[in-house]
Amino acid sequence: MVDSLRSSVWLYRLVFLGLAAAFLFLKLLPLGSVAGEWPGPDILLCLIFAWVVRRPDFLPVPLIAAVLLLEDLLLMRPPGLWTALVILATEFIRSRAALTRELGFVTEWLLVAGMMAALLISYRLAFAFAFLPQPSFGFALVQTVWSILCYPLVVAASRLAFDLRKPATGEVDAYGKRL
Repeated sequence: MVDSLRSSVWLYRLVFLGLAAAFLFLKLLPLGSVAGEWPGPDILLCLIFAWVVRRPDFLPVPLIAAVLLLEDLLLMRPPGLWTALVILATEFIRSRAALTRELGFVTEWLLVAGMMAALLISYRLAFAFAFLPQPSFGFALVQTVWSILCYPLVVAASRLAFDLRKPATGEVDAYGKRL
């Protein structure tokens, strides 16, 4: 039984890697490249937050770092900046796993929305401090709002497709550690 629990953790990690690769591939495709179009949501960020809130043991920090660093490099963003900010945000949420287990979905959604807003502000501040050119604030704000609005859809899809749920109170992992 322990081996099946351990293998399911690795299976979820492989599923996450596959989803991340698919979303990154879709970002790289030249779809909707007409100037003036609305930006799409950051589905990968929503997926990371949804999985960290529900099962923090499924997404270790090195896995998140590797995926986001690859995304930084392929999208030609400053390497490591977005990665570091997202890791700080996920660790903030991960450290409150016991609290988020008891929260309702609306409160969880507000917590994630606050983290996405904090990511937007800190990313733009880092660019401003380094005097780097950045996209207009409206563009980044619309993308963040779309991401916040898509978060419930990503949570629902994760629950329906992968049965990803919050652990019950008192539930233990394969090693007997409380989740």
